[in-house]
Amino acid sequence: MIYFLLPHLKPIVDFLVIELGCSLEYGYSANRDHPEEHQYLITDIRFRPNSTQLATASFDKSVRLWDAANPSYCLHAYTGHTSHVMSLDFHPKKNDLFCFCDSNNEIRYWSISPFSCTRISKQGGSAQVRFQPINGHLLAAASDKVVSIFDVENDRQTLCFQGHSGVVNYLCWDLNGELLASSLELWNMVENKSMTVPAHENIIAALAQSPLTGMVASASHDSSVKLWK
Repeated sequence: MIYFLLPHLKPIVDFLVIELGCSLEYGYSANRDHPEEHQYLITDIRFRPNSTQLATASFDKSVRLWDAANPSYCLHAYTGHTSHVMSLDFHPKKNDLFCFCDSNNEIRYWSISPFSCTRISKQGGSAQVRFQPINGHLLAAASDKVVSIFDVENDRQTLCFQGHSGVVNYLCWDLNGELLASSLELWNMVENKSMTVPAHENIIAALAQSPLTGMVASASHDSSVKLWK
């Protein structure tokens, strides 16, 4: 295993920062005459496949859909939730479908057109949800020290990984959807086996995989970024 420690990572390009605004409409299209941003911290952000649209989740108990091509107002807003919305993700093939989880271990599946809830699952996911790449047959959900794998179509738990020593905050599939990293606990979906990877001296704040090289990047509160392959 090879990794590179980058304690003082600096950007090599300047990024255009766009402020997003949205109105507080409950489950309806937003009114572009009354922009309104999230009221509390944003917990997750994901792009819709093959689209300029993206969705955000927030501690303000809302989920909002935006278009990066015209970000001055949001396209839809769901603001009627009773708990903090912790994470969301778009289905890789059914790009009209996304799901989100909340702090009460509830997972909701939503359709974009029409913008409405299609199913509620109470099987668990309070930290992060991520669809299996390519086909989206499976959904990985993290809650406390447990990672659950659900069959999306049947809403059935197929695997449960409980070997974590601490709370799992982030998940990352490999490109083929056969391996899953959770706070650098590496899980083999086929063999149902795990391997612990000594990674950081503090909390792992994020995991991401390069679609080009398959390399995994981990970012931590110890002020380092490591690259793995």
